[in-house]
Amino acid sequence: MGDTFIRHIALLGFEKRFIPSQHYVYMFLVKWQDLSEKVVYRKFTEIYEFHKMLKEMFPIEAGEIHTENRVIPHLPAPRWFDGQRAAESRQGTLTEYFNGLMGLPVKISRCPHLLDFFKVRPDDLKLPTDSQAKKPETYLVPKDGKNNVADITGPIILQTYRAIADYEKSSGTEMTVATGDVVDVVEKSESGWWFCQMKTKRGWVPASYLEPLDSPDEAEDPDPNYAGEPYVTIKAYAAVEEDEMSLSEGEAIEVIHKLLDGWWVVRKGDITGYFPSMYLQKAGEEITQAQRQIRGRGAPPRRSTIRNAQSIHQRSRKRLSQDTYRRNSVRFLQQRRRPGRPGPQSTDGTKDNPSTPRVKPQPAVPPRPSSDLILHRCTESTKRKLTSAV
Repeated sequence: MGDTFIRHIALLGFEKRFIPSQHYVYMFLVKWQDLSEKVVYRKFTEIYEFHKMLKEMFPIEAGEIHTENRVIPHLPAPRWFDGQRAAESRQGTLTEYFNGLMGLPVKISRCPHLLDFFKVRPDDLKLPTDSQAKKPETYLVPKDGKNNVADITGPIILQTYRAIADYEKSSGTEMTVATGDVVDVVEKSESGWWFCQMKTKRGWVPASYLEPLDSPDEAEDPDPNYAGEPYVTIKAYAAVEEDEMSLSEGEAIEVIHKLLDGWWVVRKGDITGYFPSMYLQKAGEEITQAQRQIRGRGAPPRRSTIRNAQSIHQRSRKRLSQDTYRRNSVRFLQQRRRPGRPGPQSTDGTKDNPSTPRVKPQPAVPPRPSSDLILHRCTESTKRKLTSAV
């Protein structure tokens, strides 16, 4: 067993708390060497005290002896009165500060002082109870990473989902849920593993085991992109279901539909099928060792493989069939492969003089969408009319 160290520290945002009095705490996702991921909460005053102690431990690297030798990042002192605006504006500073610390030599980035500061404390496991008159307000860092105060206009209400079946965790980073459990989703990863919290528990849960409370449909699923994005497989996968695709490691494919459950629709030639996104890497990009380790967790289960799934919605979630994907993909590829129209010709069959103006070719007519796709995208009113007309 190797030494304990932190691989990465990510600032998730901050919370505005009201007990015992109004104050702010920052949320950090700490990723350890054993692939465990813990959420911890720290006040800025605690962070600043940690920073001062770190400078005392490493006076040369802090520039206390010669300023030109300083490598430990700067951190501004707390203000006399810290309000919400100050809490928001510090997010960029804290992100840069901890990114800088993690890039320092091992004697600093893996020192016991840093490791102890980010170990999980009992208070980190205490979530607000239903009896609290005023619960904390959560403010998350924007996804694009730009910590602009103007981007944060109010508390972000975490999305609430319901478990449709029992799921038993298989590692310390996951979370066990039972049918009917209601969880708050903190992060939706493209891998199909979502970071959730429920009462005193936090961890990763397969998205396929969760459904929105108000609808069986996942409103954030994007539309198919039949132009495709080039990806490369970084791990082999043998199809289990008939609508999946078997691929070896290192194969070049195109992704035509990115679904939030982590099972993307890919295209190889004219064939389409589901494939786990965890085993894909965008073409031309390198894979870090940390990414390889995280993807070693394995692909999340598909909704179709879950036994005894109990949804609270009468209608099932809308999904295109692979036949529909293939038909639409073939039509798109045929349009893309169609050769250019020949130039205008004279009545005797010879080409016109190049000096004469050429007729502008007409734009290609897109293929008519299939009936399945029309029903998938139309409004409820249109569906009722179509049904009554049959």
